[in-house]
Amino acid sequence: MIPEPMTRATPSAAGVDAAGLLRFLDAIETHPEVRPRGLVVQRDGYVIAEGTWAPYPADHVSLLYSLSKSFTSTAAGLAHAEGLLDLDATVLSYFPELDRDITDSRSRAMRVRHLASMASGHASDTIDRAARLDATDLVRGFLLLPPDAEPGTLFAYNQPCTYTLAAIVQRQTGMTLVEYLRPRLLDPLGIGDVAWIEQPAGRNLGFSGLHATTDAVARLGELYRRGGMWGDRRILSEEWVELATRRHIPTPPVGAPDWEQGYGFQFWMARHGYRGDGAFGQFCVVVPEAGLVVAMTSETEPMQVVLDALWEHVLPAIGTAGDEEADAALAARLATLRHDPLSLRPDPDEVEDWTARAVGAAPGGAPVDTVRVARDGGTWRLGLDDAGGRLDLGFAAGRWIVDESGAVPVAATGGWTERGELVVDVLFLESPHSLLVTVAADGASATAGWRTTPLHDQAPSAQHRPR
Repeated sequence: MIPEPMTRATPSAAGVDAAGLLRFLDAIETHPEVRPRGLVVQRDGYVIAEGTWAPYPADHVSLLYSLSKSFTSTAAGLAHAEGLLDLDATVLSYFPELDRDITDSRSRAMRVRHLASMASGHASDTIDRAARLDATDLVRGFLLLPPDAEPGTLFAYNQPCTYTLAAIVQRQTGMTLVEYLRPRLLDPLGIGDVAWIEQPAGRNLGFSGLHATTDAVARLGELYRRGGMWGDRRILSEEWVELATRRHIPTPPVGAPDWEQGYGFQFWMARHGYRGDGAFGQFCVVVPEAGLVVAMTSETEPMQVVLDALWEHVLPAIGTAGDEEADAALAARLATLRHDPLSLRPDPDEVEDWTARAVGAAPGGAPVDTVRVARDGGTWRLGLDDAGGRLDLGFAAGRWIVDESGAVPVAATGGWTERGELVVDVLFLESPHSLLVTVAADGASATAGWRTTPLHDQAPSAQHRPR
């Protein structure tokens, strides 16, 4: 019997040894460059593990980066089923106003399926060149760039491919992706709050920019694992699930084995199954033969490390006899997931308000103009000024202070070193990024450096969902 979507069960009841899940948690939590945020693990339709690392809130959306592409693919699949999208139509046929401008034969021959499989014929990402050719219409800039090979013969991870695919769906439906997906995908799957960057206004970015929860990612993965069914309702055609999740074109050697297995329709093939993923550790992994779906959000530079840990620890636990003791240990671990706050001195030797007007370079330097520090009752406040705005947040030593009252939800911890420097760790709750701010002992200078540098706007005041 197939369970209702998102039904909870213990690992052992679903035929999984919880000890393997515990080893997976050990592997990612002890790696210095992996900062997990949220995790959902499902087996045969049962949720067997889920948790959120404090101080991140469980129900907050976060930027998914290129995992957005898999949602765009799903919108394309829905439009295809409705007869609004023809995979074998030329891309140019959907933009007749550009017909006179696009003269290259390869550009004119490019088909929708080539966009979906990142096989436009370009040898590398064209986003910067396309934007330079036309800053107001990325589709036109993209089509003005002659492909290096015949479409369908060469893979390149090319953002304008997905942007153009998304633009076609939005043009054909007369709606943004979010508007189109809401009654067809998001509401039926129980996905609530989402937000998607628009560029230009009224057109969702497609290749990036979707903000959603870890739970939303898990639901998308489960939909694909079920072949497009959700309970007894068909959401996505079985044909599209098969098309999107099989290899259409090989991918070149890059030194990371799970990126060398080929590409589907906005899904990567993997050593086991397939996945959608986004920069800095946003994952939707589906291994149909194991009944496995893993959704994870994080701040992670070495993404292969996470997949290696999945294959080493979680996959062998599937179909292995577990026990109630391991189940209980995993449940206790998941209930107490957290990132440790900074254990530093709570106050400087001399209590005063500081304004560091000279903000110097730091690894992953953020564009911060001024750092301000002031006492606020029993805690301290940190102010960060950049060209786009101002952040004002509380911090304390030995604990996180979560502040969701402003435009940019954050959590911060900080204190003073023995040398008298102030160090503050700032987590941005709606993005997979954190900032380390250091103020000199005399308060006259400071540095602000990203642990992982945002790929969109790098200003701290911009690290929030679209409003």
